[in-house]
Amino acid sequence: MRTVGTLVVVLAAGVALAQGQALAPSQPVAKPPAPALSAFEKADDVPDGEKLERSTQALGVMREVLRQVLGKVEEARRTKDVVKLNCANEKLTQIKGLLRISEQADVSLQEALSTKETSTSDHEYTKVMIARQKVGQLRSEAEECIGQLAFRTDENLFVEVEEPENLPGGDPTRPPPPDVIVVRPPPASPIR
Repeated sequence: MRTVGTLVVVLAAGVALAQGQALAPSQPVAKPPAPALSAFEKADDVPDGEKLERSTQALGVMREVLRQVLGKVEEARRTKDVVKLNCANEKLTQIKGLLRISEQADVSLQEALSTKETSTSDHEYTKVMIARQKVGQLRSEAEECIGQLAFRTDENLFVEVEEPENLPGGDPTRPPPPDVIVVRPPPASPIR
């Protein structure tokens, strides 16, 4: 009986909302706020069999990102772009570390699932998912690495500067020469 009452209230609210929209079509429709989505589900919400599958998929994604960033490093090395090489190499090093941690966590996850240690399996699964998220972020940062070519200017550039004739006080880039000061050395002997 309680569910029927709730259903009636929800339907009445929907009808009232629809009538309000029909009366004022020029007003924007206010949508209810979307629930906040996290980067991944809580580990306790994921069944054990799926944890292992998702962990394996995450490792595959991270390995693919590693190959992509390694390609950026090789490209920067081939073009001898030191700035881009340093940037991409830094991201590559971080990805390698996160991948190593994730592979160890995946092994620990498999062990925890086989011994039915729920808290350990949740912890290891969470480590892999956080690493996957961070690796994705690092891939985006590696794509934004800007090299020397972005800062290089034409070395044969010639700039011509016109100097106005009537500058007050003269040209500040060419100050007048200092007055000549004559300094005589002291006499060589005390007797003159």
